[in-house]
Amino acid sequence: MSTLSSTSKTVEFRGMDDLALVADEWNRDAESAADRPAILMLHGGGQNRYSWKNTGQILADGGFHVVALDSRGHGDSDRSPTATYSVEALCADTQQVLYQIGKPTVLIGASMGGLTGILAAHEAGAELVTKLVLVDVVPRFEKNGSARIRDFMFSGVDGFGSLEEAADAVAAYLPHRTKPRSPEGLKKNLRLRDGRWYWHWDPAFLTKPDDDPFIRMDMLEQAAINLEVPILLIRGKLSDVVSAEGVQDFLAKVPHAELVELSEAGHTAAGDDNDAFSEVVVEFVNR
Repeated sequence: MSTLSSTSKTVEFRGMDDLALVADEWNRDAESAADRPAILMLHGGGQNRYSWKNTGQILADGGFHVVALDSRGHGDSDRSPTATYSVEALCADTQQVLYQIGKPTVLIGASMGGLTGILAAHEAGAELVTKLVLVDVVPRFEKNGSARIRDFMFSGVDGFGSLEEAADAVAAYLPHRTKPRSPEGLKKNLRLRDGRWYWHWDPAFLTKPDDDPFIRMDMLEQAAINLEVPILLIRGKLSDVVSAEGVQDFLAKVPHAELVELSEAGHTAAGDDNDAFSEVVVEFVNR
């Protein structure tokens, strides 16, 4: 791999309804990226583009044009004035970003971003989306694991009295991950307002009207079945969102998909074992 040290820039794309979507971008005009696909990274619900910082940097140092996007209502991107956060809206945003990138692209999506990626890859077609990486997500995910994520997100809606309090909440939610010595890194995910620290995503994301999950699962599953591009599913073995049974069901229905399991990772696989995760992604993208 190249020993370049690429530097990211903060840029702005336009999504559906002209929402401003903020991203970190590497190597837009680099010669090394000219004849290679771009890489668009989509984070999970309640996260932001910083979830991809290490992997994005590794891919950029390998010469790729990389975009790590803040989804609508998350990070520094605009919040939807109508609380429209459906997978269809996220997909429409992604398609707009793909058009603005303007070249064949590999989609990498975690959790919510993975479900968005399935639909976006299906809608955009193989000429625009050349590969798809799903990070610990399949259309038929485990309800208990998903509920635990929502409970964690709801628990922080009223903010935290300190960064340490927020760090304790994260440690309780991710007991398998070593707790950082300092909570300062959480400043990328929190904003100080009126003396309290709040997660940097729109609370309306949790209170939006629910669609029928079974209809959504069927739609996303059929979209995945119809895809002909290479697909890599990365599962954290400690995950309570994607079960071994869920994986086998997905692979039976999408037989050309590949599976890699990370033994030291849970649902937040990219952050749980970033070295192993990045190695797998780099190999797949470079292939």
